[in-house]
Amino acid sequence: MARFPDRLEPGRPDPLGATWDGLGVNFAVFSANADRIDLCLFDHSGRRQVARLPLPECTDEIWHGYLPDARPGLVYGYRAEGPYDPRRGHRFNAHKLLLDPYAKRLVGELKWSDVLYGYRPGSAKGDLSQDRRDSAAAVPKGVVADCTFNWGEDRRPHTPWPRTVIYELHVRGFSMRRDDLPLAERGTFAALADARSIDRMVKLGVTAVELMPVHAAINDHFLVKKGLANYWGYNTLAFFAPQPGFLSDGALSELQTAVRRLHAAGIEVVLDVVYNHTCEADETGPTLSFRGLDNASYYRLHPDDPRRYINDTGTGNSVNLSHPRVLQMVMDSMRHWAETFHIDGFRFDLGANLGREQGGFDPNSGFFDAIRQDPVISRLKLISEPWDLGPGGYQLGNHPPGFAEWNDKYRDSVRRFWCGDAHQCPDLAARLTGSSDLFDHHKRRPFASVNFVAAHDGFTLEDVTRYREKHNAANGEENRDGHNENFSSNWGVEGPSDDLAIRVKRGRVKRAMLATLYCSLGTPMLLAGDELGRSQGGNNNAYAQDNETSWIDWAKAAEPDNRDLERYVARLAALRRNHPTLRADRFLHGRNEIAPNLLDIEWFNEAGSAMEPEHWQNPERRLLAVRRAGFVNGGGTIEASLMMLNGSVEDCEFRVPPTNNLHWALALDSSDPNRLPGGMASDTVAVPSHAVVLLIGQQNGA
Repeated sequence: MARFPDRLEPGRPDPLGATWDGLGVNFAVFSANADRIDLCLFDHSGRRQVARLPLPECTDEIWHGYLPDARPGLVYGYRAEGPYDPRRGHRFNAHKLLLDPYAKRLVGELKWSDVLYGYRPGSAKGDLSQDRRDSAAAVPKGVVADCTFNWGEDRRPHTPWPRTVIYELHVRGFSMRRDDLPLAERGTFAALADARSIDRMVKLGVTAVELMPVHAAINDHFLVKKGLANYWGYNTLAFFAPQPGFLSDGALSELQTAVRRLHAAGIEVVLDVVYNHTCEADETGPTLSFRGLDNASYYRLHPDDPRRYINDTGTGNSVNLSHPRVLQMVMDSMRHWAETFHIDGFRFDLGANLGREQGGFDPNSGFFDAIRQDPVISRLKLISEPWDLGPGGYQLGNHPPGFAEWNDKYRDSVRRFWCGDAHQCPDLAARLTGSSDLFDHHKRRPFASVNFVAAHDGFTLEDVTRYREKHNAANGEENRDGHNENFSSNWGVEGPSDDLAIRVKRGRVKRAMLATLYCSLGTPMLLAGDELGRSQGGNNNAYAQDNETSWIDWAKAAEPDNRDLERYVARLAALRRNHPTLRADRFLHGRNEIAPNLLDIEWFNEAGSAMEPEHWQNPERRLLAVRRAGFVNGGGTIEASLMMLNGSVEDCEFRVPPTNNLHWALALDSSDPNRLPGGMASDTVAVPSHAVVLLIGQQNGA
């Protein structure tokens, strides 16, 4: 074991974290209210503390010190001394080992026990009673990391937003059932980097993978007691370190290799990040890092009762982004992932919470302002989940320019139309055109709407057609958790069915929803596994199911129906890629004349006549056609697309609206994915029930 000096050199207050300079390691950590902070060093396993050295300097509320001759691989943590006075918002307890908020690699697992708490559980005084037991043996530690990597000729794909197709996946669930991979690599970044994984995404037409949280997170105590786990990972412990279980060999280079290989295939990597709260929960939660370093700075506390936390996230706490050092931490975290791992963008969990100021949500909050002016982050893809659980928390369409937003109204409208709800045509029309009612302001574009029919939170696409009710008993909450309004239909039988007619109908509805998704203006997002008919058995909140409920069953890829569905999704992506009218980068309002009697967008009924107010107001109308037109090939050619939707239970003939000098050809019939494209023999088109038929028209001779 290395011998350490009795004291640290002063070092520097920047950069924050543990930074190796080739000769030693500089340690710097923020705390505005601590009286002293000690650096604790451990053996390589993290089990035995071998030194405890006070940080000798505090400059501008940054505590810092320098350890000569220290190298990457050194295991460390902090202990902070200061007032333990919860009524004033202070929860210092030097008996609790604290993880560096800037730790870039972790060692050790969290072991739930009473020693993790800064107070003594069960005491009559509650969280007002300080606990004096040492927590070091039960908590993960930071590891000084060398993040260098040979990036070679790596280049970000920088896929334009209108050409972006997102594939949302969970790193672990994506490959845990990949029998063709070594057991140690399943569920890791190594599996994501596998050539077969990437080749499958390329064939699907994916241009960006959106990884569910990869920041190091912990399993909630209440889940551990039930024998469950926080599978989704929205419970962050460390904003700079990847989840250790996602690294098959513990090396950061495994993620860097995955990103480099995805980039080489033209696929961007977007991270789902959780900066709105941490895993320390409310005032009854454990003291693991932020709470013990400076509770009053890191968290939003009730101004009239600083003992309590403002809980607009539903998790017990909210990160205090109004504090400049806390905002700096979040910005430094994003920059770290962008620069060290070449990440291409971020999806912000509960993004409305990040924009909260004292008066509520503000699109010009410090968080949004900091991102929009940042020379690195502002150039990446930025996506917000535009809601939280606090007052006025639903902010869809209200984020500032530069941000795209998850559009749950799109999901609900598409599901309701294809599952048979009444009066859906007007809302569906808005969603097909990029939700201009929500996003057409401040010079935003249609791609600001991230469209999806299924995501990790809720039913899979398969389950939208299998289940009318949620089936979440396995979560141990007596089926109380998860959304109650799923806008789904089981088409006669709850769950799997051997009835051929039901299976055929379910298949048609799935393909119609997917066709709608890929032919809508906006940015399409596909949930990984939906192309293979993945079911979660009706569980619409599988956050705690780290098992076959959530993992993709790759054996299903060999089943004929799923092979066909996968090819169908790839075909939809190709249609979108090849026909600009399906992905227009401007909002269309039917005011621009592309050619005589041909506007940029027009709506028709099944007779080929313009939709009139009485058509829109008919609650039982389930037939709709939309024609979009524009210039392609540098402006030398006019292209039009005619999308005909039949959400009724009967087949119907649609008449093609008359156009001058356009030659129409069948591009897609969602009811028959094997039907080949071809020319039109007449001006009427048979559109089967629960189907989308797409025609592409071009100028004669084009």
